[in-house]
Amino acid sequence: MPSFRQVGEKQLPNPILFMAWSPKRDLIALANTSGELLLHRLANFQRVWSLQPNENTGKEITALAWRPDGKILAFSVGDTKQVVLCDAEKAEILHLFSVEYPVSCMHWMEGQDDSSTLSSFSESEDESSRFLPKLPTLPKSYSTTSKIFSEEKSDEVTNLLGDVRLNILVVGGSSGFVELYAYGLYKIATLNGISGTCRSLGLSSDLKSLSVITEMRSTESKPEIHYIQLDTGLLSSCLPELTKMARKFTHIATLLRYLRLSLTCMCEAWEEILMQMDLRLTKFVQEKNTSTQVQDEFLELLLWGHASPELQALLMNQLTVKGLKMLGQSIDSSYSSIQKLVISHLQSGSEALLYHLSEVKGMALWKQKFQPLGLDPAAIEDAIVAVGSFTLKASELLQVIDKSMKNFKAFFRWLYVAMLRMSEDHVPPELNKMTQKDLAFVADFLSEHFSANKELFDRKGKYFNVERVGQYLKDEDEDLVSPPNLEGNQWVTFVKHSTHLKDSTLLFPTYPQKSLHFVKKMMEATIDLCLQKPAEVIGRSIKQAVCLRLYTVPEGSENTPRLFELPSLWNDKKASMHYVVFCMPEVSPFKIYIMRRATDLSSIDDETAAPADSLYSCLDARFYDDETLTVVLRSLEDDENKMRVLAQLPLHSALKWEEEFIWDLTLRLEQQIEGIPVQALAWGNQSRELENIKAQYVAVNGIRKVACVLSANLRHVRVFEMDAEEEEEEEERADESQEMSLDQDRLEDTLNEQSDAGDGQHGGVGVSMDAQVTDQKSGDILEDSEL
Repeated sequence: MPSFRQVGEKQLPNPILFMAWSPKRDLIALANTSGELLLHRLANFQRVWSLQPNENTGKEITALAWRPDGKILAFSVGDTKQVVLCDAEKAEILHLFSVEYPVSCMHWMEGQDDSSTLSSFSESEDESSRFLPKLPTLPKSYSTTSKIFSEEKSDEVTNLLGDVRLNILVVGGSSGFVELYAYGLYKIATLNGISGTCRSLGLSSDLKSLSVITEMRSTESKPEIHYIQLDTGLLSSCLPELTKMARKFTHIATLLRYLRLSLTCMCEAWEEILMQMDLRLTKFVQEKNTSTQVQDEFLELLLWGHASPELQALLMNQLTVKGLKMLGQSIDSSYSSIQKLVISHLQSGSEALLYHLSEVKGMALWKQKFQPLGLDPAAIEDAIVAVGSFTLKASELLQVIDKSMKNFKAFFRWLYVAMLRMSEDHVPPELNKMTQKDLAFVADFLSEHFSANKELFDRKGKYFNVERVGQYLKDEDEDLVSPPNLEGNQWVTFVKHSTHLKDSTLLFPTYPQKSLHFVKKMMEATIDLCLQKPAEVIGRSIKQAVCLRLYTVPEGSENTPRLFELPSLWNDKKASMHYVVFCMPEVSPFKIYIMRRATDLSSIDDETAAPADSLYSCLDARFYDDETLTVVLRSLEDDENKMRVLAQLPLHSALKWEEEFIWDLTLRLEQQIEGIPVQALAWGNQSRELENIKAQYVAVNGIRKVACVLSANLRHVRVFEMDAEEEEEEEERADESQEMSLDQDRLEDTLNEQSDAGDGQHGGVGVSMDAQVTDQKSGDILEDSEL
């Protein structure tokens, strides 16, 4: 009786390019050729959700990786060169970042548990939450981009960081591009010196080494597959410090994003209608026949109640009483919203940013612990100063808003009464009273805001800048059109005349000529320099320990989806070993090779293994657990060449094999396979014939004890529970499956007729399989199985 129980099967409309099981739940993520990301449940292969491609993320998914806790799914997009983090519960995008090259492979590994480290980090996290108030959520009405800070996601940092334990997302691409991201958010290392395009990545759980499979291309010969092992000992030796630094910098990066979104909401709260006064006054200057200034025209109306025909036409025909009321309401509403955002969001976010940067500076001053990671106290101090300047600019904006609101209220009240009198309408008694103080206030406003400025016309195409708040929110590098008037400010005068304070590092620079957007960008650039330096330092510390040439790429494999194509990597956490599974069909079509290398490069103990003649060839192989290999085999004795077998190969005896294999590093492994010793393996009853599906690839999850088989045409999937007996009802389901798959199989046969024609051999079908394994201590390799 078969040992695997089929629990689901489905024909999919679009070919599948990538599939990955969740490490904690019975969920599998699929990416298809249309750029759609799908999440299916094990039971009946039921779809949980789908994420459609969009302009912000892109349409060409190139790799998948689950966070070790299974709560976040990362996928890379080739056409936009981005990595996206998606909430596995709601299919919502939580975070995305750009990379230099398109990502071709990803791996997400969690560091080993250290209870003392975890407790110390938990205490430090609690301290920050105790000292800092909770950041208010951004209003949904302003921006769709602010949804990540909605009520449901107010603890975004906690959700993204997950457990206190450090986890690292490794991404790789063309031109030897490899980067490491702590918690999938903060870049902690950029690697240099790797040759070729990354095909597969594997970071050990002890963080001592990183395995990389690369494809080297040259114009003279076929592409070669290389195995590279990198020494990441600094990550392991500085794990507590690295974890603390990564969590702090992730908080800082998230706060920068929060401030960026807050400023976006402020820009959306500012209304274009506020520019109408400036544009109408400019048009008035260009059209009027008299030589009098606009300022004089309004002052004459204020003092004597008389308006020239041109001014009267401007007020009554263009501005109108109704338009004036609408403009006043818009200004009041807009300024109030911006003011609230500055006070509740910009200032609170800046305070939190200063707090975390100050803590990072304290860490950097502890040179014995943190200097090896690249923390630079001077760079962090520059970042603190930049945040201080941003805070001062936000305070300056508050003062401008407060002054503008007072000015506009008095101005519009007077102008409304004047326009009512022009139209001979009734003036309400409560508006008719105007004291000498109110008169002087409006006169000062007119003299300051209504004088024509020719330089402004040359820059902006208008003579006036009555509205002063919008200039702070524009994303421009130019100086402010109307900077604040600092004459008479006692503090500014005191600092200028003070020898010690003028150039003091204790005072944050103010940049009175610059906008809030400009200071924000300057702050982000300074903090980015601070954040990037550890990645450069850690990246330089990671050195290549070994580079092994494995084999040449077979012809015609360019169209194979890279995620499915061997080699595949596995990390044995208990034994602290890297495993590489691969096949060399051109030189040894009936063998699987397993290469083993110790993660601790100071004590290399490597082996290699391979199996004996068999009636099957291997199509795909993935590690199910530390001592079991899941394989998809093709029978070479079936006339129609359709028989496929899913099997579990126990590797315990092979991995204990002690016969040595001596590797000549000047040659590829495929050139010295005769010297690889072998050992027989048997799968026993751990196998199942795959009927009515031309199986080609497999994805497994040993923790959840499940496997998903994909057909050669990438459209037909079948899901199995690996440690359950097949129920009697499954026979009926198999009959239904046979009818459902009949047409699909005919299509598969047609598509794969040419590729399979040369592999078919005649003979009986075997029910078991032998395998052999070799050891190699001096040559640094473990090679498994000839099938």
